[in-house]
Amino acid sequence: MISTAPLALADTGEAADLAAFLVRLLRFDKAAAVRLQGVPRSGSGDGVLAVFGRLPLGGSGALAVRTVRLLAGLGGPVDLTVSAGQLLDGVDGEANTVTLPAPVTGPAWAGLLPPRTGWRPAGEPPVARVYPELMAAVREFRERSEAVPAHHRTRAVLDALADEIWSRPVSALPELPLRAAHAAYVIGFLTPAAPLTVHRAGGWLRLSAPAGSVAVRTAAAPGAGLGLSPL
Repeated sequence: MISTAPLALADTGEAADLAAFLVRLLRFDKAAAVRLQGVPRSGSGDGVLAVFGRLPLGGSGALAVRTVRLLAGLGGPVDLTVSAGQLLDGVDGEANTVTLPAPVTGPAWAGLLPPRTGWRPAGEPPVARVYPELMAAVREFRERSEAVPAHHRTRAVLDALADEIWSRPVSALPELPLRAAHAAYVIGFLTPAAPLTVHRAGGWLRLSAPAGSVAVRTAAAPGAGLGLSPL
């Protein structure tokens, strides 16, 4: 179901936070698409809307997930892919609402999302260890990429460097790649004071902070469902 009426957001400032999330996605890709999944509560128009966006970090990517609580307007389940730019245009910060645009043909990643259920705790890496390690990796990427001669600094070369750095394990939780922490940082979820939790479901890992989550595939995940994960 596609709602053409504005959806009222439950929390003050939620529209502004959603807009900031979309702006960060669009910095990576001006033509970015996002997958939306909305679940209403039984017998009411409120519920939860999840926005999935892909962050291309090297040859691989990570999915950033931002959820918003809806106060009203959700007449039924929502599951569609839309333009991130058009969704941003539909965000009204003053009214604290969002209007969903018409669907678009989605990219390949939008067809395979993390599963709805089956998540098991995998750890709680302390941000006091993760953040400095991440910042050191960010500096390393910047310094090494700047050292590449301009005529060799192609997208393939930079992606290979990014894959080398971001595929390293987080020392506080070796099964978690730095890619997840980096994605959480660039999308605005990971801050020096943000408590972190990690969950696993099949071949997926999910790094969660209060502002949102990032999911990465660490192995083939056969049968992974398309769905709104409890965040």
